[in-house]
Amino acid sequence: MKTTFSLLNLVILSIILTYTIGCFYSYFYPMSYSQEIIKYSQEYDVDSALVASVINTESSFKKNVQSQKGAVGLMQLMPTTAEWLAGKVGEEYSDERLYEPEYNIKLGSYYLSYLIKYFGDRELAICAYNAGQGNVSNWLEDKRYSTDGKTLDNIPFEETKNYLNKVYKNYRYYKNKYK
Repeated sequence: MKTTFSLLNLVILSIILTYTIGCFYSYFYPMSYSQEIIKYSQEYDVDSALVASVINTESSFKKNVQSQKGAVGLMQLMPTTAEWLAGKVGEEYSDERLYEPEYNIKLGSYYLSYLIKYFGDRELAICAYNAGQGNVSNWLEDKRYSTDGKTLDNIPFEETKNYLNKVYKNYRYYKNKYK
């Protein structure tokens, strides 16, 4: 009887723990907009897990957010950058549409793909997504930040260092979800 009671407690505890862990992961690593993420990551040849990681880092999958600097939507696109991106992908630009998940993910996925191709390096692309393409290009030319002109030895913006770490932390989770 005592063994049955202990086994029952263990089973109940396991169920509660599994539920709690599931809640933790769904809160910190949402899986919203998976169809759009897969669609545009395939269209623009960028890793779906990376797109999801950037979305989670930028907006925690909240579509109606705007940063203090004016970045908008899931992938926190600056309107001027988004307007340029819309032209590149053949879309009509609209400030209001930046809050639409599919439109925002389409433009943001293209932008990630563009940055990866431009720099030839995912880490540099992630840094540029946060700090700007011009800043990263300048850092690569500065011996204080890059000894070879191709990789960053030191990232001068603390925000960008933290951003890169957050994206990679999210990526470790999402790479197992988007296979």
